[in-house]
Order: sequence, then C-alpha cells, then structure tokens
Amino acid sequence: MSINFLEPAKVALLVFTAAILQVTIFSEIDILGGYPDVVLLTLVAIALLRGSIYGAGAGFFAGLIVDTANLATLGVTSLLLTIAGYWIGRYGETTGRDRVHAPFVSVAVATVLVQIGALILHYLLGDTVSARRVLLEALPPKVALNLLLTLPVYALTRRVLALGSQPEGATEVRLLG
Repeated sequence: MSINFLEPAKVALLVFTAAILQVTIFSEIDILGGYPDVVLLTLVAIALLRGSIYGAGAGFFAGLIVDTANLATLGVTSLLLTIAGYWIGRYGETTGRDRVHAPFVSVAVATVLVQIGALILHYLLGDTVSARRVLLEALPPKVALNLLLTLPVYALTRRVLALGSQPEGATEVRLLG
C-alpha cells in the first residue's frame, strides 16, 4: 500500500486558488444578477474524484478561506461547503465517478441546496436577507453560470489531480438485488 503525500497538497492548492479567485474576481462578476461560484465547482470536482472525506475537508478549508477573506460570519460558508463536499463525495462513491452526467447533476443540485442553506442560516443568525432576491433573481443565473463552467473546472481539476485510477480505499458501491 503506497501513500501519496502529494495528494492533500494538490487539493489544498486547488481549493486555495479557487477561493482566492472567487473572492477577488468571480464575486465581482454580475451576469443577469448572478455570479459563478468557482469554489463550489472546484469542490464538486474534488469530491467526485476523491470521495467524501476529501470533499468534506476541502469544503471546510474553502469555506474558512472565503469567510475570512470576506470578513463574513466565520463558519457559515464552512458548514455549507463541508456538508456539500461530503454528500457530493458520497454521490461519487456510490454512483460511479466515470459517469458523464455526474458533475453536471452535482453542480446543479449543490448550487441550489447551498443557496437555500445559506438563506436559512443567515435568517437564523438574524441577518437581513431577501428570499425573493436569493431564490428568484440570483439563483437561476448562478445555476446557469455554474453549469457553463462545470466542464472546464472539472477537466482542470481532474488533470491537476492526475486521476489515472480510483484512489485506494475508495471503491464503487454496488447494490445487491
């Protein structure tokens, strides 16, 4: 059994780069009322390619960077991205990583659920948020932009991680019956 110590460093570099690009460039882009979420796209790719543990760890790290850089309530984004990374990783582990539709389905579902989760958390924290603005005005363009960028981000992440085979310890689950 060989242990690849370079793998966590690659994941951390990908997440850090995506978070910095998100905070500095992509959050300033306003297309039809929404902006692409490169951190979520990178997280989806990492979780699908490496599994739920990497997904949850990368989600926490990305959320911590984004919250710190935005001077936002520390932990909100970390919580949302940790949960998203874990469940996307589970989806990748149980349905197979080689399916063409997996990144697109994961991005669409994760974008919607993270936005709804953020709305609920901000409401519970007493922040003023507009459900109409978040769900009706910003969500559709955000989903569309994320779906447009899914393939290039997934391909880049796959290339950086140099996925030639399944990582050790992560196997596809096959249902009996």
